[in-house]
Amino acid sequence: MKIELKKEYRYGIACPTSMGVRITPADRQCVQNSHTFYMQATSAESNVVNIASSLGYKGLVLTKFVKDNAIASFIQNELRSRNIEYEGASVDAGGPWGYRHQFNIADSGYGLRGPVVTNDRAGEVGRTLDIREFDIDRIFGKEGVAILHISGLIAALSEETSKFCLELAKAAKSYGTVISFDLNFRASFWKGRETELRGIFTQIAGMADILIGNEEDFQLALGLKGPEAGGKDIENKIEGFKGMIETARKEFPGTQIFATTLRTVINANEHKWGAILEADGQYYVENQRDIPVLDRIGGGDGFTGGLLYGVLKGWEPEKCMQFGWACGALVPTCLNDYGSPSSEDQVWNIYAGNARVKR
Repeated sequence: MKIELKKEYRYGIACPTSMGVRITPADRQCVQNSHTFYMQATSAESNVVNIASSLGYKGLVLTKFVKDNAIASFIQNELRSRNIEYEGASVDAGGPWGYRHQFNIADSGYGLRGPVVTNDRAGEVGRTLDIREFDIDRIFGKEGVAILHISGLIAALSEETSKFCLELAKAAKSYGTVISFDLNFRASFWKGRETELRGIFTQIAGMADILIGNEEDFQLALGLKGPEAGGKDIENKIEGFKGMIETARKEFPGTQIFATTLRTVINANEHKWGAILEADGQYYVENQRDIPVLDRIGGGDGFTGGLLYGVLKGWEPEKCMQFGWACGALVPTCLNDYGSPSSEDQVWNIYAGNARVKR
């Protein structure tokens, strides 16, 4: 089974997102002890788009910027360099207590010291996204988008973005765009909004052609029964995860692909990484393998990006999952929290475990 895409489109993948910057201490040091930081533009959704945009497909982010702002210019420059176009209003900052782009401050961890991420999202301009700010007919109708990817992070960021993502999914669906939804449950975003967000996430999931989560997202975001998350024995829970997907399929019969990533943390430098994908009643399992970790943030987005790249290429589901697994293993080897593969061969060599030097 292959997902049918629009025959003509300008953008391989588009996504709603709130762009910000991420700063990480050099040499895996703690934030509190560091004076030198590496800065990059970031968002979970643009990280997903980056796999396909690195391999030739044009990406699009639907977002919002602070007007005449150095951080906004930095983000725009980085997106252009990554083959990702952007659309969105630029609004006045409104003074020092007004709008800004989020700052993500990340300690990558080392050994038994786990990663710690601190977010400064006060005044975040992306929290005010509104579908009326975009020419939906031009973007999805005249220009065309093959896949709209929505993450649970942007869908839960604010009441405005929740409404925006739901309306965007409905509009994109009406134009024949494939909908991808990564549940990406974040407890701090859901606090006090559980009933509201469960309803919105269920509606978006009901329109999704591709539904993705980690081992606990389906349970926490959609309330579906599954195995207990965490622990060191995920391999022994495979049948439980299959049962969870079976429950999801009954709940969302229009979804064509269900996928979940499987991660066991040995320490900050070493994880076990696997995945399960179900399509058309057939299960494909990538058993956990040891992967080295420089910085774990973004691995799940890499998996989703690789999976969607396979869908764009028209690959069979198992090959899509394998490419996604390898992209998810690529991202933790990078300082950025997104993957920028140089070629398909680089990714397939990761999947094959071939780390020999190429000259």
